[in-house]
Amino acid sequence: MKKKLVSTLLCAAMAVSLLAGCGGSADTSATTDTATEGTDAAAEETEAAEETEAAEETASAGEGKVYYLNFKPEQADDWTALAAKYTEQTGVPVDVQTAASGTYESTLKSEIAKTDAPTLFQVNGPVGLASWKDYCLDFSDTDVYKELKSDDFALKDGDEVKGIAYVVETYGIIYNADILNTYFGKDYAVVKSVDEINSFDKLKAVADSIQENKDDLGVKGAFTSAGMDSSSDWRFKTHLANLPIYYEYKEDGISSTPAIKGTYLDNYKAIWDLYITDATCDPAVLSSKTGEDATAEFALGEAVFYQNGTWAYNDLSTNGMSDESLGMLPIYIGVEGEENQGLCTGSENYWCVNKNASEADIQATLDFLKWVVTSEEGCTALSQDMGFVCPFKAFDNYPATNPLINIANDYVSSGKTSVAWTFTTMPSEEWKNGVGSALLEYAQGTGNWDGVVTAFVDGWASEYAAANN
Repeated sequence: MKKKLVSTLLCAAMAVSLLAGCGGSADTSATTDTATEGTDAAAEETEAAEETEAAEETASAGEGKVYYLNFKPEQADDWTALAAKYTEQTGVPVDVQTAASGTYESTLKSEIAKTDAPTLFQVNGPVGLASWKDYCLDFSDTDVYKELKSDDFALKDGDEVKGIAYVVETYGIIYNADILNTYFGKDYAVVKSVDEINSFDKLKAVADSIQENKDDLGVKGAFTSAGMDSSSDWRFKTHLANLPIYYEYKEDGISSTPAIKGTYLDNYKAIWDLYITDATCDPAVLSSKTGEDATAEFALGEAVFYQNGTWAYNDLSTNGMSDESLGMLPIYIGVEGEENQGLCTGSENYWCVNKNASEADIQATLDFLKWVVTSEEGCTALSQDMGFVCPFKAFDNYPATNPLINIANDYVSSGKTSVAWTFTTMPSEEWKNGVGSALLEYAQGTGNWDGVVTAFVDGWASEYAAANN
C-alpha cells in the first residue's frame, strides 16, 4: 500500500511538473528566445516522462497479484466476494477461479502450465502432494504457518511444510428431523428415537420401513438419489469408499498401503445397495442424476436421508431448511463395534503456494493468506459465510454457526470415535473413476459386484504402482 501511495504521489507530482513546464513554455513564447525556451520545455517534458515511467516501474516492483484456483464449487461466490474485499482494501489484484466439480486435478495441470499460473492452489493430502510437491513453496518461515494451531494440520515433505490445511470438515448421513420425528410416531415405525439408529442393521430397518410407507409419509424415498455424474459421484467413489478403507487400515494397524485387500467390500456393497434401493429414483437413471438433484430432493422433503457433509449446510439453508430440521448420523456399514462410531472428520483441503511464481506474486499470496486467517473479514467469511471449522488461532474468536458442525462436536464430546479421512491415500483420481464406473454399472444392472471388487483391489495396486514408479 505504501508503494502504491508513493506511486500515486509521484505521478501527481510529475503531472504538476508537466503542467508547469507547459505553462512556462507558453509564457516564454513572447520572448525573443522562443526556440531555446521551446527546446528546454521539450527536454523537460521528456525528462519528466522518463521520471514518471521510472517511478511507475519502481512502484510496481514488489507489487504482486494473487491467482487462487479454488477446489470447492459450493464456496465459489464466497471466495470471489472475499477476494474483492481484499482488493478493495489493499489494491492487490486477487483472481479466484473455481474448477468444475470432479475436474480439479485436470484443471490444475492445465493452468499450472500457463504463463499466468495459479499462485495458490490445493492438494488433497499425501497422494496429491506427491504429484505437486515440486511446485510447492516451503511454508516453514511464513506468517500463515505460524497461525496454525498444530502441526497436525501441516502437510510435510521431510522437514519442509508444503501444504497447510485450511478447513476441517465432517460428513455422514444428514437427516430431516421433522420427517423422521413424524415417522417415529407411526405404528409401523421400527424405532421410536434417532438415538436407536446406531448400527447398519438399525439404519436398514428404518430405511426399509420408510420406503415401504413412503406414500403415507409423503416422501419419494428414504434416501436421496445417488447421482453418479461428476457433481455427485465423489460422494460414493471417494467419501463412501473411505469406510471400507478406514476399517481395513484400522484392523491391519496401517495408515496406507500399496495393495488394498478389500476386507470390508461386502460392507461397502451393503450400504450401496441400501442407497440405491431405498431411494427416490430407480437405479437405472443414476447416471443422469446430479448433486443438485439430491440437494433439492432433500430440501423439499422428498427424502429423509442424504449422504453429505458440513459444507452442504449453506445449500440446504438457502433452499429453505431450518437449523432445527437438520441432524446427522454416522455412515454405518455393519462393522463390529460401530455403535461407538462417530462421523467422518478430516481434511482434503491443503493450501499450497506456487514456488515458481514471481517473488512479488509469492509475497502477495502469503500476505493474502495471512489476512484471510487473521482479519475479522477473513475469519468471518470462512467461519460464518462458508461454514468452515478452521485450524488457525484467530478462529477461536469466530465459532461457526453451522448446526452440522455442532452435531459433529457433540459426537466427539460423547466419546464416539471419529472416522479418519483415509481416502486421501487413494492412489489416484483414475482409481476413483474406475470404482465410480463400476458402481454405476452395478447399479444399472450392466455389471456385477465383481467388477467393483476388481476396480477397487486390482485398480488400487496398478494405480499405486504407476504413481510410485
